[in-house]
Amino acid sequence: MVLHELLDYQTLRVIWWLLIGVLLIGFAVMDGFDLGTGMLLPFVGRNDVERRVVINTVGPVWEGNQVWLIVGGGALFAAWPPLYAVSFSGFYLAMFAILFALILRPVGFKYRSKRESAAWRSGWDWALFIGGLAPALVMGVAVGNVLQGVPFRLGSDLRIFYDGTTLFELLNPFGLLCGLLSVAMLVMHGASWLVLKTDGAVAERSRKYGASAAGATMALFALGGLWLWVGVDGYHITSAVVTDGPSNPLAKTVERAPGVWFENYGRYSWTMTAPALGFIGALANLALQKRRREIVPLLASGLSVFGIIATVGLSMFPMILPSSLDPNSSLTVWDASSSHLTLFIMLVVTLIFIPLIVAYTSWVYRVLWGKVDEKAIRDGDGHAY
Repeated sequence: MVLHELLDYQTLRVIWWLLIGVLLIGFAVMDGFDLGTGMLLPFVGRNDVERRVVINTVGPVWEGNQVWLIVGGGALFAAWPPLYAVSFSGFYLAMFAILFALILRPVGFKYRSKRESAAWRSGWDWALFIGGLAPALVMGVAVGNVLQGVPFRLGSDLRIFYDGTTLFELLNPFGLLCGLLSVAMLVMHGASWLVLKTDGAVAERSRKYGASAAGATMALFALGGLWLWVGVDGYHITSAVVTDGPSNPLAKTVERAPGVWFENYGRYSWTMTAPALGFIGALANLALQKRRREIVPLLASGLSVFGIIATVGLSMFPMILPSSLDPNSSLTVWDASSSHLTLFIMLVVTLIFIPLIVAYTSWVYRVLWGKVDEKAIRDGDGHAY
């Protein structure tokens, strides 16, 4: 037997669908508190020293956390080429906005303290705020548009035609709602990180903002689910499903219908775990913040992030990118992947390197464990931001 035949094509496709989800959730959990911290910076830090404390809670780790985004993008390119092509061409301006914000963040870290000017430092503080807000908002808006369907179609030769117009068409009401949910979710997560890593006034303000963000996360998540039920059509395959054939998105028939995004919850009752975790994690975060806990609120907010993102993936399965222009061109788990051999080789590589990344990340956080306080900033040896 050829080695790659140990796992059939259908199983490999599901495994890679799960792995992409793991990488996206890994980015949201690990880099999400960085983004949330940036959004909170101008509000929880009332003077220069306090803001430096906030910056130095994420300064040593943000680069490592962003590895999850890089790995996710690379995996998407290799495992799901049509999905990568449509996403990065259709959402080009949105991706550029995210990239600009992610570039702005390290520049802000490095340049903020280069001058003593209060105006200079304040300007970079707001740049770091934008560097956190823009990715969180735009990524949420993108998810909202994916749930509604993206205006692309495939030619008979599988060439991709994207018929969208501008970035502003992505800013529709449901997309903006999803964007606000993403912002609230990551502010909750960032505030939990600051409660863990700081003390005094910064921690107290973070706790208050985090509690408010947790309440907003639950409210927006519930509103998004209701809106999805009554106002957004889903997409489902109505023809025979070939799960182990060559990737050809046009070899199926897809229809739009109300309530489709909720069918998997009736078909597989265990999937209800995901939205439940989204609510339970945020509610637990809110309660734990009020009880003035430190470590467990971060775990609870991470659980909520996991549940909310997993809810989207489980609702859409096997759809991964529906087409609002030509539903038959929609991309699914069964017809948008790389070849059987490619998926197998990538899985072997992933099983080698992901544990190494996790082990290294765990070691870094162990070394950097502890709080950042004002005394450390004032009496530092010049290595602090």
